Amino acid sequence: MMTSSQSKLTCKPTDYGPVVPTTPLVIFLQSVQETALKTFGSSNFDPKLYVDLSLKYDLPIVKKAFNDLPKTENGSVLVSDFKGFLSKFMNGAEDDLEHVVPVDYVVEPHGFLPKVVHKGVRDWGLEVHSLWKNLSRKVSKRVLEHPELHTLLPLKYPVIIPGSRFQEVYYWDSYWVIRGLLASKMYETAKGIVLNLIGLIDTYGYVLNGARAYYTNRSQPPLLSSMVVEIYKRTNDMDLVKKALPALIKEHKFWNSGIHNVIIEDDQGLTHNLSRYYAMWNQPRPESFTIDTETADKLTNDCEKEQLYRELASTAESGWDFSTRWMKNTSDLATLTTTTIVPVDLNAFVLKMELDITLLANVAGETSHVLHFNRASEARKKAMDTIFWNAEKGQWFDYWLNDSSSGKDVYKWDASNQNQNIFASNFIPLWIESFNSDETVVKKVAQSLESSGLLRAAGVATSLSNSSQQWDFPNGWAPVQHMIVDGLVRSGSKEARSLAKDIAIRWIRTNYAAYKTSKAMHEKYDVIKCGDFGGGGEYVPQTGFGWSNGVVLAFLEEFGWAEDLSPQCQ
Repeated sequence: MMTSSQSKLTCKPTDYGPVVPTTPLVIFLQSVQETALKTFGSSNFDPKLYVDLSLKYDLPIVKKAFNDLPKTENGSVLVSDFKGFLSKFMNGAEDDLEHVVPVDYVVEPHGFLPKVVHKGVRDWGLEVHSLWKNLSRKVSKRVLEHPELHTLLPLKYPVIIPGSRFQEVYYWDSYWVIRGLLASKMYETAKGIVLNLIGLIDTYGYVLNGARAYYTNRSQPPLLSSMVVEIYKRTNDMDLVKKALPALIKEHKFWNSGIHNVIIEDDQGLTHNLSRYYAMWNQPRPESFTIDTETADKLTNDCEKEQLYRELASTAESGWDFSTRWMKNTSDLATLTTTTIVPVDLNAFVLKMELDITLLANVAGETSHVLHFNRASEARKKAMDTIFWNAEKGQWFDYWLNDSSSGKDVYKWDASNQNQNIFASNFIPLWIESFNSDETVVKKVAQSLESSGLLRAAGVATSLSNSSQQWDFPNGWAPVQHMIVDGLVRSGSKEARSLAKDIAIRWIRTNYAAYKTSKAMHEKYDVIKCGDFGGGGEYVPQTGFGWSNGVVLAFLEEFGWAEDLSPQCQ
């Protein structure tokens, strides 16, 4: 019998799944990133900056100049030499994009936030609306003409970037950006974002995490169908529906085949197909190369390191990077095990994709797709009820895969494998019509949310674990607030709508207060104290900020703001 230590030494990292090769430029920029860290030191060091640089000359010329730099034993370079190299051979990350005023931007759109009557809140809403102009970019001609010199991918239409260090379009961020753009009546800009994402599917077979060459090995929470449906509801744009349908069907296949597909056999002997996050990568993430290398330092062999690198990239694919939700040991990031977790929220998103494709195929007259995706959504709803739902707790729990299986690729259901720790993701299925249309489920889930400990002074916390990871307590994130609130509202229950409005008011107040003191919208907020932005994670808190702007505008559009309701922290 082989011992576990022998097994580790002989394990083959390639057995854990495919790897999408990166580009020579990305590999070179990782070396620049490593040298920059050694040269400038770790204080205020952001590794992403260096893989976002572009080249002024062809790669062999820049590479030679870099290799010719006199280096010390530890690989550092004189600061003056390194700065000289960067200045002579590299362009700044921001140079790949040009500011562009959106074609449909007006200072005060007709019919903007009609339910907001409080003057102070309305004025602030218009300021948030004006941020679309600040965050609007188009890819520069240089990128289109010489893509090999840039990690930014050439996109045809203008984009809205999240802000700060994130100088490219991101996948799941774009859904909430679009919700805000629709509140701002900016339908053309919203449509352009979707067409860019469809272009990524046409090229790669899936939407990338973000529009950079180093993101080709993973996707992000699949919300493209939701974007198309929201735009269609406002514009009846059949042309967009017809362009989107083939891409959405291709994306659905990506999430339901190969490494992303998991089969679980329940205790009745029935099998269920569900989806998981699983990046096609087993090296340090280029944008965090130096950080990931350090995280893996404690591991003893290359095989373990490569598996950790896949877990890090897979967690980035989840959007929740990082959280104790994915860790065996909540104090050790090196114990990430995302690829062996079947996540509640991902399957909710794929279920929504199936329902959306059914709707879009119906309006496009594609009958065969209507039947196929209707059946697929019914099967996934049944799978989620069986594998995730816990009626006693009134929540859906992530399912952790174990090693025991009835066949080579089939896992046996075990109730003890539900992760019963409390995370905001446990409530995300409420966003989906299949669940929010069930009055009994809504009542149970709403009560469970109210008693969960997640609902705080300034919104819904991401978890109850204060781990210093950014997708944990006390941080609250705009997309999580929105999905939970939107699900409660759509349920039609008066009590659920009241709870939704309460959460939205708390969230709007903290965004308003933070904006008044910092003159910025933030990526995340501390839900313990109204007006404080969030922290933790592997980079400093960012401002801008795409999805925060979108959710505030969507909430103000949905609920309005009464004249006698104070926006100040209570």
